[in-house]
Amino acid sequence: MTESRTEFKLKNPPEDGISSVKFGPNSSQFLLVSSWDNTVRLYDVITNNMRLKYSHDRPVLDVCFQDAVHSYSGGLDNTLKMYDFNSTTETVVGSHDQAIRAVEYSPEVNGILTGSWDATTKLWDPRSPRCVGTYTQPDKVFTMSLCGEKFVVGTAGRKVYVWDLRNMGYVHQRRESSLKYQTRCIRCFPNKQGYVLSSIEGRVAVEYLDTSPEVQKKKYAFKCHRLKEGGIEHIHPVNAISFHTGYNTFATGGSDGYVNIWDGFNKKRLCQFHRYSASISSLCFSHDGTVLAIACSYMYEQEIPPENVPEDNVFIRYVSDQETKPK
Repeated sequence: MTESRTEFKLKNPPEDGISSVKFGPNSSQFLLVSSWDNTVRLYDVITNNMRLKYSHDRPVLDVCFQDAVHSYSGGLDNTLKMYDFNSTTETVVGSHDQAIRAVEYSPEVNGILTGSWDATTKLWDPRSPRCVGTYTQPDKVFTMSLCGEKFVVGTAGRKVYVWDLRNMGYVHQRRESSLKYQTRCIRCFPNKQGYVLSSIEGRVAVEYLDTSPEVQKKKYAFKCHRLKEGGIEHIHPVNAISFHTGYNTFATGGSDGYVNIWDGFNKKRLCQFHRYSASISSLCFSHDGTVLAIACSYMYEQEIPPENVPEDNVFIRYVSDQETKPK
């Protein structure tokens, strides 16, 4: 694959599967990357260098920025860590009973949210790092996303719970995925009207939070990340979703090695990038929508892994309006 001005690989990539890529809150320069090699790395994508890295005892499954100088990360060591980039110090904030699968920062309540395979989410106060609430979910947490003060959690068993961060005393909505197979990723629309959910079975659903019948009529699902080869259709998991905050369009990444960009409101695909060398494990648009980080890792989807497992890479792609703006 040739490097171009619009796309390049990050130097010093992780040495094992990449679990998450996240851009900083107000910059398209800094990118956090968590990995199965037990590390979290901070990259400067403008100069293409790794600024720092820190470690957990076991693979790291997710990471987020709290602000420009603090990250939070969790994984198979069940531990939530905070890292201060300025002082290069880490703090163990707390833990779950099982692996931490998802970590998000909520500016609305200035809190860190973690979702775990122990079937709970927890809210942490970064000012005096401690847990301020534990909330029981219907099953293992696989994915979660924030929609302003709404907090959407996707679990095993195809369950989706919608919480309100201003009142976590009860579950606001109990839903089931409209897709037939296991949920892989949920991301909320920047306009806060709903969310997009993907499954392991080459499908994506567009859902709305307003429960009124006329709004619910607008929800739909579509097939994607399916490849016909030799007359056989191969169906791939849709692992990653990321929204363009300006246009409310979204990118999906699948185990077919493709990234597609969709206009969810007009139900059409805007573009497809070239095929990458491995599954797309995570995607993240920068806050201004000019850059898309694309994590490529072999995700052990096949029972017998290939002899030459492709290397793990993060690609930085500068995207154009033509690729991301509704037509």
